[in-house]
Amino acid sequence: MRTDLTAAYARCRELHKQHGRTYYLATRLLPAWKRRHVHALYGFTRYADEIVDRTDVLPPAVRAAQLTDWSRRFVAGLRGAPVDDPLLPAVLHTIATFDLDLGDFESFLRSMAMDLTVTSYAGYDDLLDYMEGSAAVIGTMMLPILGSSDPVAAREPARQLGLAFQLTNFIRDVAEDLDRGRTYLPDEDLAKFGVSRDDLVEAAARRRASTPIRELIAYEVTRAQRHYAAAAPGIVLLNPASQACMRTAYLLYGGILDEVAAAGYDVFVRRAAVPNRRRAAVAARALLTRPGTPVVVPGPIG
Repeated sequence: MRTDLTAAYARCRELHKQHGRTYYLATRLLPAWKRRHVHALYGFTRYADEIVDRTDVLPPAVRAAQLTDWSRRFVAGLRGAPVDDPLLPAVLHTIATFDLDLGDFESFLRSMAMDLTVTSYAGYDDLLDYMEGSAAVIGTMMLPILGSSDPVAAREPARQLGLAFQLTNFIRDVAEDLDRGRTYLPDEDLAKFGVSRDDLVEAAARRRASTPIRELIAYEVTRAQRHYAAAAPGIVLLNPASQACMRTAYLLYGGILDEVAAAGYDVFVRRAAVPNRRRAAVAARALLTRPGTPVVVPGPIG
């Protein structure tokens, strides 16, 4: 493997280790030859997110131009042009190795561009349209790398797992997203519980959620759990060597919802996180679990 390709995979791994603690832990349970490809996909998605969110001191038009430029270099690389980029060589190599669907990458970049102009979503169908690119396609990108005994049957559960993970992040990160001027909880859901965006801002400032906000969050947790339930059958369809990884990711992300419930659905009092001891225990149990064993769908506490 050429030095630039080796360095690109290393860069993707560092991004994954730094920013994706839960998924990075799960990825360590994969066979070594698969890990670098998962790191490459994470690096691709994270770098695009960095352009959109980590450069927020820049005007949206400037960030849009940066995203467009990076996307053009990516597309040029797909066509065989030399790529001068710290991580794209690894992404392009992974795409070629597994013949990944380029439409998934186009959909992802479309959703990233939406984050530069869209600050809220009227209904859940509107949010799903965004999450199709930001989350569902991550599941279908990953599927060829993980491998499956029945890729056709595993495709929809993979999409649902992406949606479940993304919605879990939205629930956990309400305050963080507000700081960026966005809400990913649909407007119609806020109205259903008598909550306004100003109410969310006030709760973030006070670090305490009102009763209507907690009821709203409980509603969103239930919605996320439905995505986890739809994703569960796909875990046992993966290649046996990939099941421990995805079982761990499934249970740890689902465990975030458990932590939200344990805090009384107040996502402002603290950022929900699965304790390190539980994270290690989940990974160890997953490694010892016989492939083909069904996963337990996360549910509310109490």
